[in-house]
Amino acid sequence: MLIEKRRNSFLSGANAPYVEEQYELYLTDPASVTDEWRAWFDALRETPAIDGSDRDDEPHAPVVSNFIELARRPHDFAMPAGDGLALARKQVAVQSLMTAFRTIGTRKADLDPLQWQPRRTLAELTPAYYGLTSADMATHFSTADTYLFDEDATLEDIAAALEQTYTGTLGAEFMHLTDASERRWWQMRLESTRAKLSFPVADKQRFLERLTAAEGLEKYLHTRFVGQKRFSLEGGESLIVLLDELVRYGASKDVRSVVMGMAHRGRLNVLVNVAGKPLHALFDEFDGKDTDDLPEGDVKYHKGFSTVTQTADGPVEVVLAFNPSHLEVVNPVVQGMARAKADALPSDGATHVLPVEIHGDAAMSGQGVVMETLSLSYTRGHGTGGTVHIVVNNQIGFTTSDPRDTRSSFYATDIVKLIEAPVLHVNGDDPEAVAMAVRLALDYRTAFGRSVVIDLVCFRKHGHQEQDTPAITQPMMYRAIAAHPGVRTLYAHRLIREGVLTAEQAEALVDARRRLLDQARADETQELAGASGARGVTHYEAPSREHLDVLARRISSVPEGHELHPLVNKLMTARRDMSTGARPVDWGMAEHLAFASLLGEGVDVRLSGQDSARGTFNHRHAMLHNQKRTARSDGVFIPLDHVGEAQGRFTVTNSILSETAVLAFEYGYSTVNRDALVVWEAQFGDFANGAQVVIDQFIAAGAAKWGQRSALTLFLPHGQEGAGPEHASARLERYLQLSAQDNMRVVQPTTPAQLFHLLRMQVLAFDARPLIVMTPKSLLRHAEAVNSLDDLAHGAFREVLPDEHVDASRRADVERVIVTSGKVYYELLDYRRKHDIDDTPVIRIEQLYPFPARQLAAELARYPNLKEVIWCQEEARNQGAWSFVEPQLRDMLPARVSLTYAGRAASASTAPGYHAVHVARQAEVIARAFAIEESNAMMESLT
Repeated sequence: MLIEKRRNSFLSGANAPYVEEQYELYLTDPASVTDEWRAWFDALRETPAIDGSDRDDEPHAPVVSNFIELARRPHDFAMPAGDGLALARKQVAVQSLMTAFRTIGTRKADLDPLQWQPRRTLAELTPAYYGLTSADMATHFSTADTYLFDEDATLEDIAAALEQTYTGTLGAEFMHLTDASERRWWQMRLESTRAKLSFPVADKQRFLERLTAAEGLEKYLHTRFVGQKRFSLEGGESLIVLLDELVRYGASKDVRSVVMGMAHRGRLNVLVNVAGKPLHALFDEFDGKDTDDLPEGDVKYHKGFSTVTQTADGPVEVVLAFNPSHLEVVNPVVQGMARAKADALPSDGATHVLPVEIHGDAAMSGQGVVMETLSLSYTRGHGTGGTVHIVVNNQIGFTTSDPRDTRSSFYATDIVKLIEAPVLHVNGDDPEAVAMAVRLALDYRTAFGRSVVIDLVCFRKHGHQEQDTPAITQPMMYRAIAAHPGVRTLYAHRLIREGVLTAEQAEALVDARRRLLDQARADETQELAGASGARGVTHYEAPSREHLDVLARRISSVPEGHELHPLVNKLMTARRDMSTGARPVDWGMAEHLAFASLLGEGVDVRLSGQDSARGTFNHRHAMLHNQKRTARSDGVFIPLDHVGEAQGRFTVTNSILSETAVLAFEYGYSTVNRDALVVWEAQFGDFANGAQVVIDQFIAAGAAKWGQRSALTLFLPHGQEGAGPEHASARLERYLQLSAQDNMRVVQPTTPAQLFHLLRMQVLAFDARPLIVMTPKSLLRHAEAVNSLDDLAHGAFREVLPDEHVDASRRADVERVIVTSGKVYYELLDYRRKHDIDDTPVIRIEQLYPFPARQLAAELARYPNLKEVIWCQEEARNQGAWSFVEPQLRDMLPARVSLTYAGRAASASTAPGYHAVHVARQAEVIARAFAIEESNAMMESLT
């Protein structure tokens, strides 16, 4: 029974495409198939179909099903003489064997440099599994659907060719690709070469030289700087061959910029031997010399570098992005940098810019940002034309891990099947197989514009870092590692056997590298350029009223016949009224005018987020959808694309449902295109919590650590609206806690004009630093949160807004002033109006960091008899701005002036979940700001 099951397995649905292909060839030209297949199909058409249908009109799929069914019970089907059925059955069995090798052959491949575990034996990769015997080995079978032989070959030759192609030191996974042309491409490239390339002598000598450089640097650092962490590449030196070939061969494919991201393992080697960092600069860092003029700096294995490499096919920019210890978080940053470089090119920029992500095996399958970044791959707003993913697979993940606990998938790379990326698994001890993998990867990316993965199977000579003792938890593996001579030695011996070079020449390479390292150590220190200091605010001019009128008309116009949804039509009608001055300018219109005015001046504007095109709160509608669109167009009209003839590029993208990857992408984009307004908008402000690593390590600290400048803008909707603890707070306190050394601006504008000037100044006047904007929700449609077009045509962003409602003649009577920030101002204003209070000014701080102490002091000085300043906020005491502003205010207030807090008590949550409690607490906060003593008892009872 078991034998019979195995014989029938080759007649499964997996072989249906092959049978159908033969049938299609037969229908086109019966002479195009073998005699056996033609006899089969001739006989099949003369026999009634199993389902009783007419053969002439029958689709191919039932024919295939009938073929398989009849083949499984040959005694029911009379065949012509010559035992054609048996031969056809065996032909399909051979096809099944081929399919098995293409599908799972890599699981038997020679991939492990250590060979510390026996290679897998898979029954599916043996002819016997499909009912083929030794008697069939000399039989000729058709190879028409392969690239192994021209027409046919013996089973023995076919099996040997499959072994060579799919189980050598280069294994490939590509059968999961849904595109048949891509699968055929891989079959052709692998089978026609037996997965091996014949490299010229010059290339082989370069591979050895690169291995010598990689090994030489590691050994030098190990002996000259004993005990210092470097996260050695030893065991994975073929990575340098891989990246070198990526740059050189990429140049032949018209790649002009390679943007790489990686974690710390092997980073120093890549910095020197691929990115071109001077050796003396690295040695200075090991010696503890500070060569970067930076406020803080960073450890040497987090730094980036860039250079221009000369190749036979022209210059190539090579960039290694800065990266913290958060492993894979640099991946979306690299994607953003690559997209920005591609966007800067005239056309088809993605083909000229190659993003390269270098992963660790455990991190590849363990870090969620990997999946998030993969999901960006082919989206319109974040695609980069295909990425080369490289997994430096040390087969262990991290020192104390057991490979059985590092993932649930068979391969660390299985996650890339999410985007149907082919995977090349390659043995790091075979540099030529590594180089071939690179060429295949780049050829595939060039042909199809899609991502590909190279899984570099190697090992890690030391533990997680050089002081680690991995043998404690991995004794068997590290016994094998101790016996391994190193890939450079193995490859040198191979080339000596091939007659490519002599032993003396191989040793001369080692000596030359050592002399180079010694000489670099002896060189005097040469300082690397650091980041420039903050420039402050340069001159800013608002656009003229006449220009704003033109822009307002253009962005409120809709093409004839473009039918809008009634709600959107109402909004656009209101904007047309705003353009004529018949209605005041609201938040959405001011924002649009800021974008339009920048675009008109040739500035690119890029906005992304989960609801960015429409706006989470329906205030933006940058994309207008035709409610009666046709199949010939997507029915989308973008008014900001029609600002002027020589306008900048406007990009608005509804991103994937990710915070970490998308925010990191936009950060990377902003570091390259520094002249653009790049905005990431959280759907709700607290959604940015999911990207805290990006905020902490890149946005807040990138300039201080690495000198990496970014003018990225974050829109974070923030405010207590009574909707519960979720989405009430953008965690303003976190950004203020991260603020230091002029690293970013944290603002909370309360009028449309303030936002308008702020966005323009972020590009035209401010120095390059991130801008964190606490954007409103209810204020988007608040009757008093409006401005005139004249307000936009004059002035600039003001860090502090004075109280214009207090009569100048009454200022001497003022003893108490309320200072606040954000939308609670309007609630204070409303309370004061209702209670006819005319002696308590309310001053707004619109920019919290850098704290505008001078401007605020000037406002307070207008009240000569001031005795008390009340800070009012709607957030809890341990949240919001209070902890940040309290010391700032105490430092600037005269001794005679007291400082009092008016707000909620400390809370573990951002807001109450019950609407009635919210209303009561909000009312108490407002009342307490005006009557501190009278409200204390009530406040205590509520908390």
